[in-house]
Amino acid sequence: MLKSTSEASAEVRDSATRVKRAGQERSVILQALFTWMPVLVLVALVVIVSIKNPDFLSKRSLQALTVEAAPLLFLALGQTLVIMIGGIDLSVAALASFASVLLALWLPSLGLAAVLFVLMITTAAGGIQGYIHAKAQVPSFVVTLSGLGIFASAALMASGASTLPVTENLKWLNWMTGMLGPIPRDPLVAVVIVAVIAAGMRWLPIGRYILAIGNSEVAGLLSGIRATKVRIFVFGLSGLSAGLAATLLVAEIQSGAPSLLNALLLPTIAAVVVGGTAITGGSGGLARTMLGVLIISVLRVGIAVMGINPSYEQVVYGAVIIAAVSLTIDRSKIAIVK
Repeated sequence: MLKSTSEASAEVRDSATRVKRAGQERSVILQALFTWMPVLVLVALVVIVSIKNPDFLSKRSLQALTVEAAPLLFLALGQTLVIMIGGIDLSVAALASFASVLLALWLPSLGLAAVLFVLMITTAAGGIQGYIHAKAQVPSFVVTLSGLGIFASAALMASGASTLPVTENLKWLNWMTGMLGPIPRDPLVAVVIVAVIAAGMRWLPIGRYILAIGNSEVAGLLSGIRATKVRIFVFGLSGLSAGLAATLLVAEIQSGAPSLLNALLLPTIAAVVVGGTAITGGSGGLARTMLGVLIISVLRVGIAVMGINPSYEQVVYGAVIIAAVSLTIDRSKIAIVK
């Protein structure tokens, strides 16, 4: 017997409801997977490295790991905010290397003023890049790639292409290094500063503005957000984070060099996306990035423990970035991936 039109319509509605419910359930499962995946990856890496090298979980080894992770955390701080607005900063590591050279040159004669000047310069450099990106509507990839070349060249010229030791006025940096009880000061300083900025992102309007621009800049503009100022602010903060990373590393190794932090560019981006911040912007946060920094730091140790040739390290980071981006990218924002 043929079904009536009303019965057929009811079945179609029920079928549509079941499909919608199934889609919502899959979305919840995927969201939970993305939320917990970094934790699972970190645990798996720690287990693997510990099996290969039981001394990895020793107090001394963990202290060394956190000290090494501190400059990466600073660089990833700025990179996270830039990626959250849908941009990228390819110059952050080169700018940090340039800052290390300036600090090594100026600290002996200027003392604390040298630190302040360097932080002001890196913040201004980041802000200028953000201004060019926002005002001239030049993609952040192009602006910061050019900045990478400029800062790398400036560092080479200022240093004479050599490492510059720092032997005077180290008292202005020594407070950032050493031990505070059983805890190294380097990561403690980095975590405190990142936590303060994360709190600002949570409780101040700027955090909502960044997420709004990352989700839909057009909608943000219609709601009254001054996107240009937000972009300049975010890139300026990325420049500041580069200066902080340089200051921390110079304090630790007591020297500056034109390529001191250049190798951290890929690990910085990898830490952000592995932590769960989508490369398309509009989602993520600094807490996720801190977890991503731990993953990358343990991975760096694992590469050495496993006996992998260090020259393959960047290959590993590149593969990690591709895998993480493919899992976290919001394809609803991009009709065609080019």
